[in-house]
This record gives sequence, structure tokens and C-alpha cells, in this order.
Amino acid sequence: MDQPASIRLDKWLWFARFFKTRSLAARTVTEGGVRVNGVRVSKPSASVREGDMLTFSQGRATRVVVVLAPGTRRGPAPEAQALYEDHSPPPPPKPEANPRFDKGGRPTKKDRRDLDRFG
Repeated sequence: MDQPASIRLDKWLWFARFFKTRSLAARTVTEGGVRVNGVRVSKPSASVREGDMLTFSQGRATRVVVVLAPGTRRGPAPEAQALYEDHSPPPPPKPEANPRFDKGGRPTKKDRRDLDRFG
């Protein structure tokens, strides 16, 4: 069975497991959240083919992927990862939660008195 030369954008995003459902992928495309080769696309039926660069946000991260294959089904994760090459920027480093309270464990009575005096 030959793979098609191009495939619908929403279908490819779902095949590649970027979205849990195809309707969620279609909604993201409709809202203008996906760019194909730098051009904003608003139709889920837009075609993507090998070599196209897709840019979209997923949560707080921006994903930049290059389509390597159109795909034929929504398979397991290793099969989905073979459909694209990830060029996303690395996530920003996470700040420490609260360095002031990194002593660990329950505060002592003296620590609680100091906290009460402070705030």
C-alpha cells in the first residue's frame, strides 16, 4: 500500500500524536494556531507533504516540526515519531519552587516563631 503524497493537516497532526483527537487538532487549526512553512493556516483540510515545516503551540511550548512522511494510520508512539523531525526550541529552565523554604521537613518551633514575626 503506497503512502499518499499529501494528507490533511488535522489528520497528520492526529496521526503524529500531537493531539489526542482529530477534532481537537481541527479546532486548533481553525483558530489559526498552526503555521505551514510560515503561513498561518485556518482550514483543517489544508494539505501537508514531506518537507513542510509546521509551527504550533502545545500548552506553553512552541513546537516546530518538519514532516518526514504523511503516515497511513494513528499507530504507536514510535511509529508516530518517525513521521516528523522535531526542531522545537528547548524549554526554558524551571525556576526553583521557593528557595526560602528548602530546609525540608516540618519547621521547628523557633522557625515558626520567626515566620510569625516576619509575616
